[in-house]
Amino acid sequence: MISGFLLVNKEPGITSSRVVQIIKKQFNLNRVGHLGTLDPMATGLLIIAINRATKFASLLLQSEKSYRAEVTLGIQTDTDDAEGQVISCKDVNVNDMQAKKTLLSFLGDSDQFPPNYSALKHKGKPLYKYARDGIKIEKAARKIFIKNINNISIEMPKVSFDINCSKGTYIRSIARDFGLKLGCGANLSKLVRTSQEKFLLSDAFSIDELSLENLISLENAFEDLDFIQLSKKDTRAFLHGRPIETDLDHENLLRVYDCSNQFIAIGKKTSKGFKHEYLV
Repeated sequence: MISGFLLVNKEPGITSSRVVQIIKKQFNLNRVGHLGTLDPMATGLLIIAINRATKFASLLLQSEKSYRAEVTLGIQTDTDDAEGQVISCKDVNVNDMQAKKTLLSFLGDSDQFPPNYSALKHKGKPLYKYARDGIKIEKAARKIFIKNINNISIEMPKVSFDINCSKGTYIRSIARDFGLKLGCGANLSKLVRTSQEKFLLSDAFSIDELSLENLISLENAFEDLDFIQLSKKDTRAFLHGRPIETDLDHENLLRVYDCSNQFIAIGKKTSKGFKHEYLV
């Protein structure tokens, strides 16, 4: 069974789940999932996990992401992006310096309210379904971290920039709050995901160009982690979920190899010993 990750350059107008369906059918695969939703309007890097790689999805879902974003000032929508219904139009009486200073105020830690139209769930139902029925659900603000905002380009009423952020950050919410701070409203008019973890958009393929020859193996996907090789005895215990004793002074995740130098898991030292977190 083939397993690993594919890097897709998602086009506009298609959902992330639709990309998954196309790839599953195109290559006749059993299990396929994506590692971080891109809205239909958004483009760029979408990581696809295939078969056993889906078990490792949470490792990459926790990772930082980078985007190239364009925000249009003066127009606020119900979805916080250009695809929504316009709910407010205001003159933009803001100079470039004010816009840049306000944008950079988002750097660091903050609490962010997700968009009303999002895939976050309330009582098992996505928020966007409530919003479509005219029901507004107030979700608690979530902690996010904006690592950097670079390459700011301002051509009023549009402000473009590169942004690197923690998991769970909604760039649509950044656009919304940016407009609120400036007093004119705003919406996210373009979004391109340029990287996730160590994976880059420049290495991705369109759906039409995609081939299983482009598959990144589980071993290569996590080659930046340190590794440990186990004896035959320890391998047997380890694979059965029993903690093993090691001399490791290491608290991070490690690639684990058996006595034949086969990649078998990602493991971690615990209070009870070294155990697997994810089995290949």
